[in-house]
Order: sequence, then structure tokens, then C-alpha cells
Amino acid sequence: MSVLLETSAGDITVDLFVDEAPKCCRNFLKLCKIKYYNYSPVYNVQSNFSFQTGDPIGPESKDSDGGSCVWALPDGSTKRASRKERTTFVPEMSKKRKHIERGTMSMATSQSKSNPDERLASSQFIITLGENVEQLDGKAAIFGEVVEGFDALEKINNTFVDQSGRPLQDVRILHTVVLDDPFDDPAGIIEPPQSPLPSTEQRATVRIAHDEVLEENDDPEQLEKIRREREARAQALTLELIGDLPFAEVTPPEQILFVCKLNPVTRDEDLELIFSRFGKILSCEVIRDKKTGDSLQYAFIEFGNKEDCERAYFKMQGVLIDDHRIHVDFSQSVSKLSNDWRSTTNSKTARSRGGFGGIEGLEKRRQYRGAEGARERGDKYGYVFDRDERRRREERDSDRPKQRSRSRSPYRRDRYEKDRDDGRRSKHRDYDDRTRDDGRRRRSRERYSGNRRRRSRS
Repeated sequence: MSVLLETSAGDITVDLFVDEAPKCCRNFLKLCKIKYYNYSPVYNVQSNFSFQTGDPIGPESKDSDGGSCVWALPDGSTKRASRKERTTFVPEMSKKRKHIERGTMSMATSQSKSNPDERLASSQFIITLGENVEQLDGKAAIFGEVVEGFDALEKINNTFVDQSGRPLQDVRILHTVVLDDPFDDPAGIIEPPQSPLPSTEQRATVRIAHDEVLEENDDPEQLEKIRREREARAQALTLELIGDLPFAEVTPPEQILFVCKLNPVTRDEDLELIFSRFGKILSCEVIRDKKTGDSLQYAFIEFGNKEDCERAYFKMQGVLIDDHRIHVDFSQSVSKLSNDWRSTTNSKTARSRGGFGGIEGLEKRRQYRGAEGARERGDKYGYVFDRDERRRREERDSDRPKQRSRSRSPYRRDRYEKDRDDGRRSKHRDYDDRTRDDGRRRRSRERYSGNRRRRSRS
């Protein structure tokens, strides 16, 4: 017994094992007869393993009920079952048949809630894409095999899928044709007179339609344009991260004109006078070299509004100014916006000395105190300490009266003066205390020795 599955990847012909799995074969044949599988998506594609289908709406849709067997009397057009209590059946689990050959067809099963040793099936089925798929043995009920259409299986096997295994471009069962059917129809099923159109729920699950042509762009110019756009976006993002741009998607202002091919003698005042007849000019600047001050022969003119800028663009193209025919275009520079934004940022963060507002402060803090004064004097190095602080310290030391040493010994006098200059008087006091204690102990010993001699004489 055979069935033809017309899929978006190609036609697949399957032969059914009606003698070994009559329930599974009858269920599959009758569902194909009432066009229940029409427009069913292929999902859960695992390369060189298997793919699963049979849910007419798709398991990712909230409207999906997981599929129904033929004894639930589903409608081929709406895909809804009349007897919802009979949506599953017990399939034949063959112990002889294994998932060895590629193209083995089996019903997907799930464990029964009432009996853990029993497995139930509905309408979903699996077709293997590789050989020796032993993981499906005992979990899927084999009822047929693919005899024609292995090229379609290869296309499904190589399709691009997402993390859940669903093809990025839809692969669907478009139509089913029953070539041979030995079973009687269950009571109550209705065969539609013609193939039904996809339902609203099915159309809602379309990601990229199966018949949508995805053309590869081989035009070198177009590819180069795409590459430059990506590179520009990456560079803009980098400038945003380092703080050169307020945001990566910043666009140039619309009221600024770019004027080039100027005569080197043309001044700002000349351009402003010529272009002022089109409207109010906020700024006009000829860009010059920082070192020499020579004109770089281009300028930026900012108008008060966009309309005046557009009028000047159309009227001044190719006009002769100082014997040079100028070129006018809309400005593509965002430097003015960046400078304004950076100035605003500096003013907001100047107090906290963070972000852009802290750059000047950090530069000043990095220099040694007094280094600027040292450069003015022509010294090579600056003082680490403040000059005013040094002067105050010298005046304080000069006004302080010198203390006389308590000992005539040159060693003690020099030691005292050294400690005084270094500001470590505590050491001197400790030294005097130790000397005083030594003298007291020496005098005590002398008095004790004298007393002993006097007692011995008496």
C-alpha cells in the first residue's frame, strides 16, 4: 500500500506495512484521504537523524492541539477533532522492525499517563534521515518506509534550522495522494471534494514561505556597498563607546552646507556676504591649516533653517567666486554636533571630575606642583612641593630662636642641631632622658659605694 506525499522539498513515496502495523497504517491512510496533513509543517529537523511532522498547525502555535488520530473524526479543513476524548490510539510496537535504514517511517508516540508501560500515538510521524538510528527503537512505532524521493530527504536534511530544529524557510506537506487503500473508512469521516486551502491558524505560523525565492546577491558593487555600510556602523559604534559621538546613529545637520574648490584668498567674510542673500547665516568658517594658517580651500556655512540651506545648494552650484568655480554639497560632518555634545557633557560633569569633564583636571593633577613655574624660569625639572610652602617653612625656621646644647660635647651639639633641622625633636628628648637617667644611676652607685667604704672603716 502506497501514499504520495507532495512536499515543498519534493515528492516522497512511501510503502506501508499493513500486515505488521494495521492500526498505524489505517490511521495514516485515512488522515491522508481527508487531507488532514495538507499544509502541515516539517519541524524538529535533526541532521542525519530524523525529521518530524504530522501536526497540521505546528507545535509552536498556541492554536495547536498536537494532532488527532482518525478515530477522533477530525475535519480536513479546520483540523479540529469531533471526538476529543479519542485523539490518541495504541500503536503496534514491532520488535522485529528497527530504525536501521534511511527513510524508515514511524508514528511518534508518548507515554500513557494511566499506564507507564503503554505508549500512545495520534497523527504525528517521523522519517529517519540517517542509518542505524537506534535511539528511536521502542519509542516510535514503525509502519512504513520511503521507496522514492530520497533527494527530497536530502534537501530536508541540509536545510537551515534554528535552535529548536525548525527550518528557517518553511518545509511543508502540500498535498497527499493515496495510491492504494485496503481499509474501510471509519464511520463518520468526511472526505472533502477537493484539497482545502490553508487555514488561518496555519498561515499564521509561516516564517519564510516555502515558495518565497531567496536570491543571493552576487553583484560586486552591491556587496561592496553592504560591506561599507557594515563597516561604517561598526566604526560609529566604536566612536560612541569611546565618547566621540553621542550615539552611533547620529546624522549630520540639514542646515549646513559644505563648500569646496575655493580660492586660497577667499575669506570668511566674503563667503558670508555672498551666501547671506539666501537667508540668515549662523556661522561661516573657511577651514585653515593649524600651523601655517593657510586656507585648505573648503568651508562650512550654517544657515538658520533647512529651507535657506536647500535654496543656496541649488543656486550656488558651480558659481564663480574669486576666479574659482566652487562645488556645493550638504555637509556630511557631525563634528559640530559632537563638539556641542561634548561641551555640554563637560559642563555637567565638571564638578565630579568624571567623564569628559575630568580630562583637564586629570592633566593638571598629573603635573608636579610648581612645574609650570619651573618651565617659566627655564629649569629642567620642577619642584615636587609648592614654592610658597617652601618659603613659609624657611621663614619659620629663620625666626625660631636657636636652643643651646645642654652638653659641651661636640658630638651631642651636632646631633642636637641635626635633629632640630629635620624636625625630629622627640628623638632628642628621648636621648636627654636616657642621659639623665644614666647620670642618676651613676650618682646612686657612687653614693652606695661611699657608704659601704665608710661602714667598713668604722
